[in-house]
Amino acid sequence: MGTTAFRGARLLLPVALCLLAASPVTAETQALSLRQAVETALSNNPDIDSLRKEAGIFDAASLRAGLLPNPTLEVEGATGALTGSSADNTLSLGISQELLLGDKRNKRSLVAERDMAAYRWQVLDRERTLKEQVQGAYYDALLARQRLALAYRSIDLNKQLLQVAEDRLNAGDIPELEMYLVQVELARSEGARIDIDRAYLEFSSRLFSLLALPHGEAPLLNGSLDAGTFKIANLTDLKRLALNRRPDLKAVDAAASKGDAEVALAEAEAIPNLTAGVALSREASSMEIGGVEGRETAYTVGLKFSMPIPLFDRNRAGVQEARAKRSSAEIRAKAAAVTVEREVESAWASLANAEKVVSLYKSSILRQLEENLKLTQEAYRLGEVGILAVIEEQKKFFEVSDSYLTALHARQMAMAKLESAVAADMNGGEQ
Repeated sequence: MGTTAFRGARLLLPVALCLLAASPVTAETQALSLRQAVETALSNNPDIDSLRKEAGIFDAASLRAGLLPNPTLEVEGATGALTGSSADNTLSLGISQELLLGDKRNKRSLVAERDMAAYRWQVLDRERTLKEQVQGAYYDALLARQRLALAYRSIDLNKQLLQVAEDRLNAGDIPELEMYLVQVELARSEGARIDIDRAYLEFSSRLFSLLALPHGEAPLLNGSLDAGTFKIANLTDLKRLALNRRPDLKAVDAAASKGDAEVALAEAEAIPNLTAGVALSREASSMEIGGVEGRETAYTVGLKFSMPIPLFDRNRAGVQEARAKRSSAEIRAKAAAVTVEREVESAWASLANAEKVVSLYKSSILRQLEENLKLTQEAYRLGEVGILAVIEEQKKFFEVSDSYLTALHARQMAMAKLESAVAADMNGGEQ
């Protein structure tokens, strides 16, 4: 049984960490990569779906902006029956049309077009933030799952250590207290496994909520925290890329451009519209000459033009409002550009630091930690060290292994943050 413990102790940490990708949850039957998770969220998430449906509102506004005012039909009739001249009557039929001056129709269409452009960029920005949320939830669930596998590994090692302790107790090599100490460690690792299992379920539930998966559907996460290639690009290039690609910047730029169009429209609204109309009239009358009554019917065609006189209202308030909105949008656009650059700087620095920490673990700490554990377990098997030394070394092994997983998680989260800040896929690894 001591040989078994020694063989288990000689498992290399990289191999153990690869095994962490295997989930102990057997109810999950379907694999889900990070890329698939993002695609599923973008397709199913109700917030995104409802936002996309609002495109119909802007389509309607664009259609309305391009329409001409409806013509006006006018019908007028008069009779002399109430005044004792029943033979006298008139009938008029006319139609009038308001003509938009100052190119208002095209300017209204331009405002609606730029409003639609801003909306489309807002949808893309919401997709960008949702992608970042899904990536974060996915990596949180991966971390919990790999911690869970690490907890199972701790339980297995403690069970092996307990078997070695029982064998040595039966052989009279150790006091009974040592076996009890190992049993306590085994119980502690079991309790830790329960806590981590609960955290894994919580993180998985949050991820599946973002994906809007049906109740009861829980796919297996097909990924690893130690996956993907990380090539940290030049900070200046990343800032330039972000300023060219960020949809929220495009949205505020479109809003500022809409402000220009609204100012032009408001100035055009100061020009009154012309109303032109045409009318056909029929007038029937009777007259009596020399005792003989005669009837006469006359037809006339008339034109009518009307226009408000811009004496009191020249749309000064509308122009002032449009200019204020434009100034506000321009300020927001400048502030947004500065904010984006800061976000890129912060995410870039976080990724660089996270990469240094991971490299430090991989370069020396993990190999030395594995070797120390192996030597300590073998020394205990041979009776050269006490049980406390083995317990302490195992604690250190799993604490550092957990810290390594945390470092991998921090690196993935930093990469996701940088991708979101730049609005570009920068991770060369297939998730």
